[in-house]
Amino acid sequence: MVRVEESFVPYEREETPQESESAVRDSIGDFLLEITDSAKTAIIVVLLLFTFVFRAVGVEGTSMNPTLNDGDWLAVTAIDYGGINHGDIVVITQPWRRHVPIIKRVIGVEGDRIDIDFVSGVVAVNGVILEEKYILQKTHLKYDVVFPVTVPENCVFVMGDNRNNSLDSRSGEVGFVNRNYILGKTLFRFGTDWRIDD
Repeated sequence: MVRVEESFVPYEREETPQESESAVRDSIGDFLLEITDSAKTAIIVVLLLFTFVFRAVGVEGTSMNPTLNDGDWLAVTAIDYGGINHGDIVVITQPWRRHVPIIKRVIGVEGDRIDIDFVSGVVAVNGVILEEKYILQKTHLKYDVVFPVTVPENCVFVMGDNRNNSLDSRSGEVGFVNRNYILGKTLFRFGTDWRIDD
């Protein structure tokens, strides 16, 4: 058996201008392909987030001024991060005459005793007067609900931050809101001023 050794001499050939243009085109094509793949991935992630984690909800009206304004867009989640608590801003789908969702702030949860002094405009929960830095004006608008009231099991008591221009749990038309009708709670507001100050 004869063993043959092969030896190679490195040879560098000079690229022609056409080959060099082709290489540039290939690298640009690879770069564009990478960007396209990244964009597709980002779109899929955003779609999954909007489908399973949160949804965008638009604000209509002035009942949540000054916290939220007409035309604001909110990210709302139905995932239960510790439940619905005092001060949460929620989207409610409970049936009522207008058949549209409403956005309100949770003032009381089940078992809470809510009292409102419409003369002084203060709201008390379980005998403690709330410090409500988020409201536009004190609460002077009265509807048909007679106070004090106790929030029933599996329900919340809600009010708009624009207390004198909000149809909410002070009215029998809205009343106590069953938790089953809470679409979700607000995570953040879209836009430059994204944070919601409580």
